[in-house]
Amino acid sequence: MTGSTHKPVLSSNDQIQKALDRLLAIDPYLNPYEKIIQRRLRKIIDTENRLTGGKISLADFASGHEYFGLHFQNNQWVFREWAPNADKIFLIGDMTDWQEKEAFSLKRLDNGIWEIRLSSDTFKHQDLYRLRIQWPGGEGDRIPAYARRVVQDPTTLIFNAQVWHPAASYQWQCSNFRRPAEAPLVYEAHIGMAQEEEKIGSFQEFSANILPRIAESGYDTIQFMAIQEHPYYGSFGYQVSNFFAVSSRFGTPDDFKALIDEAHSAGLAVLMDIIHSHAVSNETEGLSRFDGTLHQYFHGGPRGRHNLWDSRCFDYGRHQVLHFLLSNCRFWLDEYHLDGFRFDGITSMLYLHHGMNKAFTTYDDYFSDSVDEDALAYLALANKLIHTLRPDAGTIAEDVSGMPGLAASLENGGYGFDYRFAMGVPDNWIKLIKEVSDENWPMGHLWHELTNRRADENTISYAESHDQALVGDKSIIFRLIAEDMYDHMGIGDENIRVDRGMALHKMIRLITLATAGAGYLNFMGNEFGHPEWIDFPREGNDWSCKYARRQWHLVDDPNLKYQFLARFDRDMIALTKKFQLLDNSAPHLLHEHSDNKVIIFKRSGLLFAFNFHPLNSYSDYRLEAPSGKYKMILDSDSPKYGGHGRLVTGQEHVTSFDIVANRRMHHLSLYLPTRTALILQQA
Repeated sequence: MTGSTHKPVLSSNDQIQKALDRLLAIDPYLNPYEKIIQRRLRKIIDTENRLTGGKISLADFASGHEYFGLHFQNNQWVFREWAPNADKIFLIGDMTDWQEKEAFSLKRLDNGIWEIRLSSDTFKHQDLYRLRIQWPGGEGDRIPAYARRVVQDPTTLIFNAQVWHPAASYQWQCSNFRRPAEAPLVYEAHIGMAQEEEKIGSFQEFSANILPRIAESGYDTIQFMAIQEHPYYGSFGYQVSNFFAVSSRFGTPDDFKALIDEAHSAGLAVLMDIIHSHAVSNETEGLSRFDGTLHQYFHGGPRGRHNLWDSRCFDYGRHQVLHFLLSNCRFWLDEYHLDGFRFDGITSMLYLHHGMNKAFTTYDDYFSDSVDEDALAYLALANKLIHTLRPDAGTIAEDVSGMPGLAASLENGGYGFDYRFAMGVPDNWIKLIKEVSDENWPMGHLWHELTNRRADENTISYAESHDQALVGDKSIIFRLIAEDMYDHMGIGDENIRVDRGMALHKMIRLITLATAGAGYLNFMGNEFGHPEWIDFPREGNDWSCKYARRQWHLVDDPNLKYQFLARFDRDMIALTKKFQLLDNSAPHLLHEHSDNKVIIFKRSGLLFAFNFHPLNSYSDYRLEAPSGKYKMILDSDSPKYGGHGRLVTGQEHVTSFDIVANRRMHHLSLYLPTRTALILQQA
């Protein structure tokens, strides 16, 4: 099984050495870096002890969201904020007519903490408020760092915090859901652009219209993008301003809870992209220069700014920053019953150069002075915290560098992620499609790229990323078919480019899934070959939502070919679940022939055969195989998948044998049509 079990982790030098020994036994190439790894593991323990003082648990430490921000407690309102450089802080809003009033002036406590206590009738549900902070030499309005609800005025476009205190709290209907231990089949989705209409979609619309599609498609996990509040919609949700607030453009906190509840009721786990790699540079809406200094949450000077992303970089060595980020992890688990996180932009966190214009070619790259060991310690503690609170939770690392140990357990010398993305796989597919003609695709290289992963880490593979669907790039289907998608996707319309594109689209996705390590991911719409790119509303397109949506009517139209791709995707997902394909042994290569463009391998009792050749079909392709009878249970050339029907559905094959060097060798003889994949089950 690929689900992690989380035991007590490092707490002594002896445990560190044992963890290190396990890591080095798995990967002897790490031996030259033993002292560096030991230092990093020691730092994790030292950081945790520094945060907890050895007196409380890490989970107790990560409860800042229950202390800071606005809370209704003991029949009064209590508000607290951390702003060490501030001279004076006022609460302003609907309750003060947006004026500074002494009755709403916060009192300074110790360690830069400010507090105010107000009567129960001070706020009402949905009141707007913010802070006015004065510091030496200036002042500014700020949204509280721990605000749980932030809304934008549709006319002025100004953001404010909003009191969220409904008369009745949300009542969970599926409160005991636990993420399945099986390898996750992840459906990546964006709430706003999931709908068909040219507008920003809502949680309620997603629950009613998209959730049933995901459940029917067979995926068992949803990964939501863009949940944390972000000022600019077109950032895809990766320029976060308010880390504890659900983006109000999609609905209310209760709407999001209802969506998660509905997903759980349908048997779907819910993961969220959590952005702790950087923060938006906006000052009124975000954390930058919150108390008048640039170094409150972030590094000062050039290190505190990510120039390529125009964002701020957290100082992972600061006690208060770790308190903020770890509390943020706990908040989303506690408040919204999420089942885990995809940590975005980890490469940027791990290296002082942020991975920009950097090729990671040797192990030296992972153990140089460019590594931010404070960030590594934070990630390890975040994983420990998450799995302490929810042992079944799943965490995914998005790291392009390949940092060793990132998705290994802490007790095995790693940093505790359950999975890492196999980010080289989609890059390799795009490189092949762009730069190499079909007849020259190197099968050995392809196999290597699909299966090259660390033995001690679980990986999630995917054929293409959401970035490839953005304006300026192209999805796989559009690279294969291009503008012919607009005119030749009707059933009965024969088109060579469409025929090639659909055949390869199915094969690419199937071989990526069948060779995956411990999970598979699909971005919404790619399963049926969504033809349009993504272009969020912006000044350059007159703020249009025309391309920030998914055209579900295409796959629903019985006269169009998109249904074939969707049906194939649904059947390959069902087959994966039926045979627990990713929960059992790794794929074992039986045959690879680059000139013939054939790859054949076995996994989980199934035999997979792929013929990528654009011209050559093979009527009697022989390969050595265990003796017995084999039945074809899926073929990509079936008419129900838009293929040519050159194979017989359910056809059975029986091995024959030859005597070679006094040894009986059993063979299968297969018909492998051009650009076709088939799966056989041994009877």
